Amino acid sequence: MALMKCPECELQVSDKALSCPHCGYPLKDHEQPRGRGKTRPKHRRLPNGFGSITELKGRNLRNPFWVRICVSKNEYGRPILKSLKPQAYFRTYNDAYAALCEYNKNPYDLNNDMTVSELYEKWTEVYLKDASAAYMRTVSSAWSYCSSVYNMRAKDLRARHIKGCMEDGYRIETRGKHKGEKVFPSATTKTKIKSLFNVMLDYALEYEIVDRNYARTFDISSDIVKEAAESKRNHIPFTDLELKILWDNVDKVKFVDWIIIQSYMGWRPQELATLRLDEINLEKWYMCAGMKTEAGKQRIVPIHSKIRSLVKRNYDFAVSIGSGFLFNDKGQTHAGSWAVTYDKYSNRFKKVITQLNLNPEHRAHDPRNTFITNGKKAKMDEYALKEMVGHSVKDITESVYTLRDLEWLRQDIEKLK
Repeated sequence: MALMKCPECELQVSDKALSCPHCGYPLKDHEQPRGRGKTRPKHRRLPNGFGSITELKGRNLRNPFWVRICVSKNEYGRPILKSLKPQAYFRTYNDAYAALCEYNKNPYDLNNDMTVSELYEKWTEVYLKDASAAYMRTVSSAWSYCSSVYNMRAKDLRARHIKGCMEDGYRIETRGKHKGEKVFPSATTKTKIKSLFNVMLDYALEYEIVDRNYARTFDISSDIVKEAAESKRNHIPFTDLELKILWDNVDKVKFVDWIIIQSYMGWRPQELATLRLDEINLEKWYMCAGMKTEAGKQRIVPIHSKIRSLVKRNYDFAVSIGSGFLFNDKGQTHAGSWAVTYDKYSNRFKKVITQLNLNPEHRAHDPRNTFITNGKKAKMDEYALKEMVGHSVKDITESVYTLRDLEWLRQDIEKLK
């Protein structure tokens, strides 16, 4: 007996072994005579998503081993298999396995029939893996207008098809008074659709799914650029009068307390919606939470004395229903989940604005803007303010050598009236 290297994992194995004991790679074509007590050796099960090798029995075939690749999954999570191209049938299991291994090293080279929808799924798995929830929503929203190209082969996609999504694409509204109606892309959405295809087809070009990125062969028209620029709205802080109206209705109108808490702590809407009870300290009255940027993650924000009762009220309610989150709402139907998402909070925010006849241009990010604006008016320390709202501090002395404890931050936040 001698030792040899496995051609797959390159570990040492016996030259008499039928398969590698380390990775399962078949080393020899081996057939035992059929008879009493003797069966053909079984091959090790292939990893999930790796593909399939099937021996076609009962036929006198020169190449009986059929290789299929996993190109996607169906609605039940089961693999969708297609024959390996350009050759799907092999004489031995070893030959079939080697071809399947070669395909999995670069699984896109041989899949000439990948649809744009399949490409989107592959691309988002990689591109959005570490993306923020807000950016994921932006990409998903732009993609919803592109149904006309979902079933096209990716390699057949051309500039005219992408322009068609931008100009004539639409989605169907799923809620509100316009439910069931077609919604066409705004100028801003058109720019996002173009951006989506730019980067998705860059990915496809890298893996040789397409021969050219046609999204980068044209520019957005100046009219769309101008319209998108004009449609951008600045954040609008609440006026003193609007804050008074909110306080006057804190026990009369549902969700007003959420807006007030955000206005006195500066959380982003997504951060506010996902505040957990274990991030809230009611003994020392502060929260330690955050997301989006390195500077914004897990930052300490004292709870202003004026809103402690509002925080406590939401905290106690969360405990009573067994929720791990500070804010909870099932909506008017009292069905579904208590969990609050960015979209759900934004929807509740708009209802409050409408009900109290406040500036209709207000958006869910404006209470954060209100906190920052009023903090500067109250002469809060610039770096303390940046630390509490999660903005990066570039001054080395301030960011590295100055350590602000809870009480230091509390003195600053209490300057808010």
